Amino acid sequence: MKKLLTLLTLLPLTLLAHLNIAVSYPYIGALTKSIGGEHINTVVLAKGNWDPHFVIPRPSLITKVRNADALIMNGGQLEIGWLPPLINRAGNPRTSPRASSFLNLSHHIELINKPVDVDRKDGDIHPDGNPHFHLNPNNILLLAGVIKKFLISLDHEHQEVYEKNYASFLSSWSEKIKGWEQKMAAKKGMKVIQFHDNLAYFNQAYGLQNIGTIEPLPGIPPSSKHTFKIIELIKEQKPCCILHDVYHSTKTAEYISSKTGIKIVLMPHDINSLESIDDLGSLFDHLTEAVQ
Repeated sequence: MKKLLTLLTLLPLTLLAHLNIAVSYPYIGALTKSIGGEHINTVVLAKGNWDPHFVIPRPSLITKVRNADALIMNGGQLEIGWLPPLINRAGNPRTSPRASSFLNLSHHIELINKPVDVDRKDGDIHPDGNPHFHLNPNNILLLAGVIKKFLISLDHEHQEVYEKNYASFLSSWSEKIKGWEQKMAAKKGMKVIQFHDNLAYFNQAYGLQNIGTIEPLPGIPPSSKHTFKIIELIKEQKPCCILHDVYHSTKTAEYISSKTGIKIVLMPHDINSLESIDDLGSLFDHLTEAVQ
């Protein structure tokens, strides 16, 4: 039996009816399904309303990785606390970082905000740079191309299908980008506060100016001293709003709002992070409409 299982593991992926591709986050699953179509099944490990930094490696997730034919991760050390343990416990050679059936998307994107020095005193920083690159819709186009090539490398038999699906996605997404750019054009230069700098790529795409974060350092809860500094900063700089993620408590932001009158805007980071966000298009529809 053990020899048979080993033989099945080594069979070419093209002999399988469908590719079972495990992905770390919902946006990756949606993008992969758009390119792969009926020839793949996507297995999403993390839910959209979870904090993407902290996912509990439950036994059910281990099983999903163990049964996968390939794995696609965001990278940039966003999954550093939870995905490596899943991979190790699953023991699936197809999902090993050394396998050709493993894709780290961050290796194909130019990351911003890369720290000069890495020291724990500076909080929970990402040595490779800010890993939330999918929140620039232009990067979604780049990622679609990377995923297309990855699927073709796994399943050359259906290359024509993947190329066709990619071309269709490229056309429709490019049109959406034009609409979002028009919507955001008048907001260029607008000052904002964030809880955590997860919108760095979104801000870069549309010229928003982040002047401060409610977190004093990445991953460090806000102190009273820092909160009062943010209140004074808001009074002085007059940003439009607090762009707040959906997975941290808004308690401190609400206090700041009560002292300054600044509004709090919930900014979803992934599909299903809010009930109204059910695909990639609605994610960016919401983000571009929310900033006022």
